[in-house]
Amino acid sequence: MVTKAKITGIGSYLPQRIISNDELSKTMDTSDEWIVQRSGIRMRHQAAEGEFTSDLGVQAAQKALQHAGLTIEQIDLIVVATTTPDLTFPATAALIQKKLGMTHGAAFDVQAVCSGFVYGLSVTSAMIESGQAKNALLIGAETMTRLLNWQDRTTAVLFGDGAGAIVMSQCEVTGRDQSHVLGSYLRSDGALSDILYVDGGPSTTGTTGHLIMEGREVYRHAVGNISDAIESLLASSGYQVADIDWFVPHQANRRIIEGVAKKIGLPPEKTVITVDKHANTSSASIPLALDLAVRDGRIKSGDLVMLEAMGGGLSWGSNLIRW
Repeated sequence: MVTKAKITGIGSYLPQRIISNDELSKTMDTSDEWIVQRSGIRMRHQAAEGEFTSDLGVQAAQKALQHAGLTIEQIDLIVVATTTPDLTFPATAALIQKKLGMTHGAAFDVQAVCSGFVYGLSVTSAMIESGQAKNALLIGAETMTRLLNWQDRTTAVLFGDGAGAIVMSQCEVTGRDQSHVLGSYLRSDGALSDILYVDGGPSTTGTTGHLIMEGREVYRHAVGNISDAIESLLASSGYQVADIDWFVPHQANRRIIEGVAKKIGLPPEKTVITVDKHANTSSASIPLALDLAVRDGRIKSGDLVMLEAMGGGLSWGSNLIRW
């Protein structure tokens, strides 16, 4: 019998305002056809004025707690994956802790941009397995639209706001078919940091900055890195691609998602895609997609679920979960 972490609850939240491709075409040189052809995105959500990353995270967390049948008093750890914090400090996790009325335990942020949820799941699992927490909230929350240069059609059309959350709990496992996190694979290469970054920060410009991306270079690295992360994790866990029931990738670009699935030999019908409705919500994209697939009945107890992401850093990684 081994102590592991399992997912016991899930929830998500999307801001009310929806921005369609047609709406964007009225303010910049673009069109619905151009955006869909290059990314698969048809719309995105945008947080309201005065609605912060922590507010989105709180909404998702409350739904995840309800789904798990737990109260905030039973949570002893909050980990928030975000690249758009409310403030430089304190951590957005601490602000969410306050808004949820939790005065015990620990709370901190993980920053790995679009890979943040994958990194956060690995960190949270390890803390649960080591006995540092029994029940934890892992939240991916972003207000990416506030990092955009709305005059740059190559980036402004790609991102949206949202949040997703899971409750992770300690469990005792006697076999790999029991519900738990089977493993994670994390990688980064800082030498590639200049192809996807924000040109501002507290210790450089003293400003928030705007998102800068060399799309072709990001795509060139994405398919290979992500495929390697999936295949490496499967090999170390003793599984094959054919064993995967559901593939829940970071929702950055439909062409990248389909390219990865094709490269590893995964049938397209096993892939959960939400990029058309949510756009790229960075660290929130995986839990948003995961929540949708759980609630519509696609992902069921006992399914083998593969998560993956790549983001600025460059960072990338994967998680393998027995649901």
